[in-house]
Amino acid sequence: MKLSGKNTLITGGSQGFGRHLVEAFLAEGANVVFCARTATDVSSTQAALLARLQSGQQLIGVTCDVADPASVAALFARAARLGPLHAVVNNAGIYGPIGPTEDVALADWTQAWSVNVTGTLLVCQHAVRAMKPAGGGKIINISGGGATNPMPRFVAYAATKAAVVRLTETLAEEYRADHIAVNAVAPGALHTRLTEQVLAAGPDKAGADFFAKNKKWADEGAVDPRLGAALCVYLAGTESDGITGKLISAQWDPWKDPAKFRALATGDVYTLRRIVPEDRPKK
Repeated sequence: MKLSGKNTLITGGSQGFGRHLVEAFLAEGANVVFCARTATDVSSTQAALLARLQSGQQLIGVTCDVADPASVAALFARAARLGPLHAVVNNAGIYGPIGPTEDVALADWTQAWSVNVTGTLLVCQHAVRAMKPAGGGKIINISGGGATNPMPRFVAYAATKAAVVRLTETLAEEYRADHIAVNAVAPGALHTRLTEQVLAAGPDKAGADFFAKNKKWADEGAVDPRLGAALCVYLAGTESDGITGKLISAQWDPWKDPAKFRALATGDVYTLRRIVPEDRPKK
């Protein structure tokens, strides 16, 4: 097993993609501390997964609001009881306001930044503090298509997910010497509660094209969430040592071929950067 005995913390782990993350890390032998905002979600998820644990393996559920500093501090205090922290997956996130940008309420915009960016920062801060004395670790931030493509009518989601990638790249450079790898993952178009939010918003708010895509994902299936979970397992394990500061697509990048992927993942490949005329090439 790739993560046998490794202590892992996963945020937003009670449902959707987060639930698949918890299951994938458990299947590879990791001890997992996961959190969600709702206590009933935490308890029901923990109860459902306890039967899957191997001898000596631990699964701990904690109620936590990642946008609240005290709540995140309590989460990491609970995780510290397991021992050294080897990997952290920042999965908690929200779409935020859906609709024309001129109609976005400031409170909704602020909430999206609080959860998606401030929450990611708070978790990363605690992760770094735990990993530096231990000689290193792996941090994985869940980003997505919002980071690389404009998303009309989802301005808060697009802006916050782009911010998560630049945060990832910055932390990767800042803590490279401490052997803390920080990467971002785009798991692909998934059928989760976010899909249901788009359908509930309707084509007038979400936009006809994006609504149609979500309707298709809901009716016909979307990207298998186990693919993104497997990528996170890869990034948390030793096979990915040395890879840091990257935004990796679970669906499109050749991470399943470690040798090929390592050869490609050099320089500014899989990073955010400004495209200049010479890149096309033009003067």
